[in-house]
Amino acid sequence: VQLVESGGGLAQPGASLRLSCAASGFKFSSYGMAWYRQAPGKECELVAAISDDEWVAEGVKDRFNISRDNAKRMVWLQMNSLKAEDTAKYYCNRMIDANLRCAGQGTQVTVSP
Repeated sequence: VQLVESGGGLAQPGASLRLSCAASGFKFSSYGMAWYRQAPGKECELVAAISDDEWVAEGVKDRFNISRDNAKRMVWLQMNSLKAEDTAKYYCNRMIDANLRCAGQGTQVTVSP
């Protein structure tokens, strides 16, 4: 299983970023996928998940959107109206791998003026 996140960076409050996750090494279409994030000193939290349906955490559901393309083996997290509290490292993992939520390469998102 290989998951490569990208798209993070430094953004100003109110800006948008689109995180990408490229998957390989498994039958992508058979697995639910999720985005997690972990801020310094805080626990890992589930941000959004997608299988047959999408779920987005209550605190960001009016700003974030998750999508996937099984043919491209990609998952995306569209983040709009970014806030300072969105600053974290974001990880993409399979929903089934509960012990790997905030594990892997990840992509850093920093929201700052």
